[in-house]
Amino acid sequence: MGRIKSVIKRSGAVVPFTPDRITNAIYRAAVEVGGRDRELAKSLSQQVVEILERHPDPDYMPFIEEIQDVVEKVLIENGHARVAKAYILYRNERANHRKQQETLSTHSNQPSPNIPWAKIWHVLDWAVSHGVNTVEGLNHRIRAGEYSQIVTESEAAYTVDVENAVKGILARKNELKMVLITGPSSSGKTTTTIKINQKLKEHGLKLVTLNVDNYFLNLDQHPKDEFGDYDFETPHALDLDLINRHLTELVAGNQVNVPFYDFKLGKRGPNVTPMTLKSDELILIDSLHGLFPGLTSDISDNNKYKIFLEPLLQMKGADGEYIHWTDIRLMRRMLRDEVYRAYDPRQTLEHWHYVRDSEMRHIIPNIIRADEIINSAMPYELPIYIHRLLNHFLDWQKRYRGDPLREDAYMRANRVAELLKTMQAVQDDSIIPSDSVVREFIGGSSLKY
Repeated sequence: MGRIKSVIKRSGAVVPFTPDRITNAIYRAAVEVGGRDRELAKSLSQQVVEILERHPDPDYMPFIEEIQDVVEKVLIENGHARVAKAYILYRNERANHRKQQETLSTHSNQPSPNIPWAKIWHVLDWAVSHGVNTVEGLNHRIRAGEYSQIVTESEAAYTVDVENAVKGILARKNELKMVLITGPSSSGKTTTTIKINQKLKEHGLKLVTLNVDNYFLNLDQHPKDEFGDYDFETPHALDLDLINRHLTELVAGNQVNVPFYDFKLGKRGPNVTPMTLKSDELILIDSLHGLFPGLTSDISDNNKYKIFLEPLLQMKGADGEYIHWTDIRLMRRMLRDEVYRAYDPRQTLEHWHYVRDSEMRHIIPNIIRADEIINSAMPYELPIYIHRLLNHFLDWQKRYRGDPLREDAYMRANRVAELLKTMQAVQDDSIIPSDSVVREFIGGSSLKY
């Protein structure tokens, strides 16, 4: 064990000093610029630790910022300027995000450039006119026996968004080669993709999926944290160069051999699938990172139609604050992972900081590139999540309170628990259509995923 035992976080909390976190931070920055040498990252982190341990105070506890300063120094002095730049940019982005959150908390009038304000206004206007712009209003309608009406109204609004996207694709069908359907985790991409494909087939067009999950790099090349949790959320976990080469070949009318990724082994297997593009077919990319510039950088924007999904719920809670879209998606992913992947929802919560970090860096900023934005939020969905999830969140609220290593998990658990406690629960979900986007997460869908 080294001499330094603890580190002081920005919040002032004292947590154990873990050199592996430095290694992972360096490796993550290297991955951003194409580096994959974990041993080199470990060697550089050891240099960082050695510098920190030269401090004359035997009880020295460095602040997070001090450690980051030393990391930058070591990277630059060892000739890793590009990695240092990626590390500095990431550090600056995190600082800017914290400032933005502080600004929002003081009710500043500065609008975020990453929010589609025109679309938000339309969704809010709809919510007000249907009496579901507040939890109180939703509860009132449910108690009045209008739950089935809320379901019908919500599904109709979503269908209009899907139809508008289809119209946009058809208007440009002569120049398009691919459709990108993207959005953050659990925004409803799979269901929406199926529905768009169904409607396009009625007009003689077909979407052919290029599954970018098959282009993941081998697991041993992915960043991970001190808990052993791999970061699959970054677009740099994908072989972006190979994706672009294959897309270029497909657009040119040539055949490519799509790789196969074995998730059990964490690496690409030997099998490949031949793929070509017919005259009535469009390449479909259904991916978290569909709008990330590096994913399709070699393809002209004229050949792409870009659709962005997000549950843009416009509903205020009892505290007067709007419900967080990320909390809706967190609950959706917990339910889906439990139903389809036998994945403990607590693991989903603990991993969510990776999800959110990648969204804020690589997904949300690209919303302005979209040709169409689809709101996948269903105002009726939260009441049916209560009996499924509330007890979990109440337990996590207690479990993580005061744990400096799980501050993010506590913050989310506390916020969701307090929200769900104020809502009118609905246990019977039989009224929800079998092809609803919500069925993607709670099960019982008639669609084949």
